[in-house]
Amino acid sequence: MAESRHPLIRLLSHLRRHRSTVILASICSILNKIWDLAPPLLIGMAIDVVALKEESYLATWYPDPKDQFLLLTAATAIIWILESIFQYLYDVLWRNLAQTAQHDLRMDAYSHIQDLEMQWFSEQTTGGLMSVMNDDVNQLERFLDQGANDLFQVATTVFVVGGIMLFLAPEVAIWAILPVPVIVGGSFLFQRKIGVRYSNVRKEVSDLNSTLNNNLQGITTIKSFTAENREIKRVEMASASYRDANRDAIKLSASFVPLIRMAILFAFTANMLVGGWLALEGELSLGAYSVIVFITQRLLWPLTRLGQTFDLYQRAMASTTRVLDLLDTKVGIVEGNHSLESIQGDINFKNINFAYSNREEVLKNLNLSIPSGSTVGLVGATGSGKTTLIRLLLRFHDSSNGKISIDGFDVRNLTLNSLRKSIGLVSQNTTLFPGSVRENILYGNPDASQDEIINAAKIGEALAFIEELPNKWDTNIGEDGHKLSGGQRQRLAIARAVLKNAPILILDEATSNVDNETEAALQRSIEKISENKTTLIIAHRLSTVRNADIIAVIEGGQVSESGTHDSLLMNNGLYSRLWKVQTGELEIGN
Repeated sequence: MAESRHPLIRLLSHLRRHRSTVILASICSILNKIWDLAPPLLIGMAIDVVALKEESYLATWYPDPKDQFLLLTAATAIIWILESIFQYLYDVLWRNLAQTAQHDLRMDAYSHIQDLEMQWFSEQTTGGLMSVMNDDVNQLERFLDQGANDLFQVATTVFVVGGIMLFLAPEVAIWAILPVPVIVGGSFLFQRKIGVRYSNVRKEVSDLNSTLNNNLQGITTIKSFTAENREIKRVEMASASYRDANRDAIKLSASFVPLIRMAILFAFTANMLVGGWLALEGELSLGAYSVIVFITQRLLWPLTRLGQTFDLYQRAMASTTRVLDLLDTKVGIVEGNHSLESIQGDINFKNINFAYSNREEVLKNLNLSIPSGSTVGLVGATGSGKTTLIRLLLRFHDSSNGKISIDGFDVRNLTLNSLRKSIGLVSQNTTLFPGSVRENILYGNPDASQDEIINAAKIGEALAFIEELPNKWDTNIGEDGHKLSGGQRQRLAIARAVLKNAPILILDEATSNVDNETEAALQRSIEKISENKTTLIIAHRLSTVRNADIIAVIEGGQVSESGTHDSLLMNNGLYSRLWKVQTGELEIGN
């Protein structure tokens, strides 16, 4: 459930590690504005020196007007230097804080996402998650880079200028300060109204990113179905929704500054008129009147930027809410505290039930024992629960009841790191990473030597094609290995699993998408790497598991039969029927 606290409070709580930087940057912003407001006072004093000479305010300490001008000149130089120093400091501090905060927030979000269970991922879109970790985090960066300093400087201006004007001419100050509550109140009202619209903008950009991401990943399918025009229209609709959401926000945002200008016009003209009358009557010196005119402008014109500042602020808060809601998502897989050390690889599934969210049960009271060092084939119809069984063993999900154990230890009591380190997985949908061949094989063991890498490639029967690549081991294979064939990608995946050298090996349809020759090569690799390991092989091609020690047939969420290839053929059950269909002894439908 999302937090009910205000997004700013949640953000400050999350950024508490940077508290000292926030305080220092705020102080520099305030001091810079104080020195920035000093020149109108110096101008007023200079006018008084010219007009009053020995009777000016400075004459009490320096009777000679020339000395007074020397003092004002020195003060001007010092003020400008101090203003410049503090501007440099606040600029560096706020901008570096913006970069650090966006980096930390992005890494916190990414780290948290990696801890979330696979069930959560099935309910998300890649484009939506990318939008949160990039667009939303960047909105926060923009606010800290500019908007935070503006808020501090506007607040400082109101207090300092208000104090000066009350000191010089209370009658005039009232007219200058009178619109400020209206402007500030209007700004908060504006903030609430624009906030809803920016939340809608963030949603629409997330949907747009999802559409673009899906289309770029599925470009082969789009081209094969000649669906380019359909997808252009789909992207156009998503982009138009994003544009319209922004237009809705812009319409309200653009109206803010003109309305504020009307309030400022009232205050500025009133000050000129009332202050001018007081100066003509001799109740206000020429210098003081000059200060009021200049400083009123310094007070009121920055308030016109409140619209832009609140615009940045509200965009940042809408984005911050999405990022922090993600960080507040609870991890569904509770990690155990026992670490597996020496693993034999004895696996036992006992009374396992499992259903994906809002779906019927996939596994129903399933029982299966896998002796250590054995090779077990898992076969069955599509959707029977074979891959689900593997996902439960890896704790990508937890069963609703029952117990899965390795060497007698309940997997729920094991640390995820030690559990998953003990299992090597080669799946049907091989995932490779942008980079070289060497880097992708090293993913199985980053500390492996070159000799170990070469040996893994040999066992995976990948060495021959690697040596034929343009840059051999240093060849960049592209995003998800798209520069390689399906068989080459699978061989790299097997080499990666070999290098991991885990005591439990899982092959999930590892040879289903390759030709017969490549399958034979991969089969030889599997036989080599499964030696002295507990091996689970999921296969639709029964020839892949023919020589397994045990073949378990999953049907209706249970193990309907198990045994060797020959014993299962004699049972005349589902396995025998599937074998006859695949070997042509029985036609489908008979």
